[in-house]
Amino acid sequence: MITIFVGVRTAQFVRTGVLGAVYNTGDSDEQKEKAMMRSAVYLDHAATTPVDPRVIEAMLPYLREQFGNASAAHSYGRRAERALEDARAAVARVLCCTPDEIVFTSGGSESDNLAVRGAAAAMRMHGRTLLVTTPIEHPAVLRTVEQLARDGTSGAAYVPVDACGIVSADALAQCVDETTGLVSIIWGNNEVGTLQAMAPLAALAHGRGGLVHTDAVQVVGQMPLDVKALGVDLMSLSGHKFYAPQGVGALYVRAGTGLEAVQTGGGQESERRAGTHNLAGIVGMAAALTIAHDEMDDHRTRIMMLRDHLIAGMLTALPGVVLTGHPTERLPNHASFIVEGVEANLLLMHLDMKGIMASSGSACKTGSPEPSDVLLAMGFTAREALCGLRLTLGRETTEQAIETTIAALVEVVEKLRRLQAGMKGS
Repeated sequence: MITIFVGVRTAQFVRTGVLGAVYNTGDSDEQKEKAMMRSAVYLDHAATTPVDPRVIEAMLPYLREQFGNASAAHSYGRRAERALEDARAAVARVLCCTPDEIVFTSGGSESDNLAVRGAAAAMRMHGRTLLVTTPIEHPAVLRTVEQLARDGTSGAAYVPVDACGIVSADALAQCVDETTGLVSIIWGNNEVGTLQAMAPLAALAHGRGGLVHTDAVQVVGQMPLDVKALGVDLMSLSGHKFYAPQGVGALYVRAGTGLEAVQTGGGQESERRAGTHNLAGIVGMAAALTIAHDEMDDHRTRIMMLRDHLIAGMLTALPGVVLTGHPTERLPNHASFIVEGVEANLLLMHLDMKGIMASSGSACKTGSPEPSDVLLAMGFTAREALCGLRLTLGRETTEQAIETTIAALVEVVEKLRRLQAGMKGS
């Protein structure tokens, strides 16, 4: 306990284990929590990002006075529709496509579902029933493909990956044939950060007559998003991965691409996705995407230096730590490891107590005692795949935060290994 004399009064303060967070013993629980959050190191940006204050400012009018429904015929509705179409045009500018090729959704999972289910249904009409994907996809793609195959509406083929999580053209060529309707390959892997060479893979799939979808949820703000250069027919985005609010996303659908609606109701989004628009969220996402695009070069240069410092520090300071994913062809903000002998869930709990926010992989799976499907597909054993650690950096990450994280990891890992050794010896 720290005693600080303030005038004639004595204030009692408590220093917590959360990176030296200090709060007054008379503070409310909310004030104490805020003090701890200010002192914490957040390295889980692949799971979600904080909303940029500039994005909040852009959204506020549509949470207050401009609350109209974009489908309504009156003046409030027309103003909302203008805002909606301005946002659509802003997203299209970043993706180098036309506004009518953008479909707004509730997030990455819905965008993935609409792409896979909608394209599969459209291509079935042409006798193309095979869905080709990889074992390292986000669950929104994997579980959807599995369900369609289980229902008997589609076949499924899985392209193997190498030890770095790379999909080779040769491996893809062996899975794609004249029955292929859709090839879905994640561009930047959410668990290990590996980046795929999407343009040649898309060209190969197109050469066999299939459509191509990529989950680009982790790539926004990290790489240019020119869909023409990429050569894909469908691309999924999720706002909360690039400093927009949770609950809003987009799907790029190349003009002329068949896509059956999977959510029916009203005629919104040119009858491709029914439901009242989340106008404030869409406006916010468009603002966030524009900011991410405009600031990408400076952000990427800075974040890659911090990422490389983190990776080098981890590999130097801790024996038995293995970098996962491709060493160079990886997301600029992404570092992932196997920490041998320390299960991820236990490691994350101890890091959390020290104010380090990290994850073991996809936020949709964190907390699961099952080994990572991605790491298993890359050739790691089930025991090793339970020891995955993901650290993902963001705009607010500093060099001091990286140093603090490395020191905390060394302390926690060594402690857990000692405890484990003691248990084995007893």
